[in-house]
Amino acid sequence: MIQKKIAMLGMYAVGKTSLVKRFVSSIFDEKYHTTIGVKIDRKVVRVKDLDVTLMIWDVAGAEDHFTVPASFIRGSAGYLLIIDGTRPESLDRALELAAQVEHDVGRIPFVGILNKSDLVDRWQLKEEDLQPLKALGCPVIRSSALTGEGVEESFRILAERLV
Repeated sequence: MIQKKIAMLGMYAVGKTSLVKRFVSSIFDEKYHTTIGVKIDRKVVRVKDLDVTLMIWDVAGAEDHFTVPASFIRGSAGYLLIIDGTRPESLDRALELAAQVEHDVGRIPFVGILNKSDLVDRWQLKEEDLQPLKALGCPVIRSSALTGEGVEESFRILAERLV
């Protein structure tokens, strides 16, 4: 069995914890829970006839004056970069985080997740807004922790990129 550490990165309140809960436990909690520091979950996925244990580090949301400690990212094989499609500033913060990861640990595989796709009437990101993210060479998946759309797919794509 292979074990891979992955980090959940993004601005506060983009849905990192909700995505992990949906992926690991198939549940969605309407209540907002602020992550303090880091919370670690695990799930085994099957990739190319191999069992891969994903050690999922749900890292506290990055705010304007808070950068993710390098110690939380160090040792990660890859990461999921979460963006809230209803808050364009979360894309800017995500791009800053991707640059921080590259500076702190080097270039590692990641997947961009545009979360909250169920909030169609509040969606603000346009396809052209995503060009800087796509220019980094990562897959970009629309997801909803509420409905489950794109959640399994996002983790699976990252796991495939790690094996």
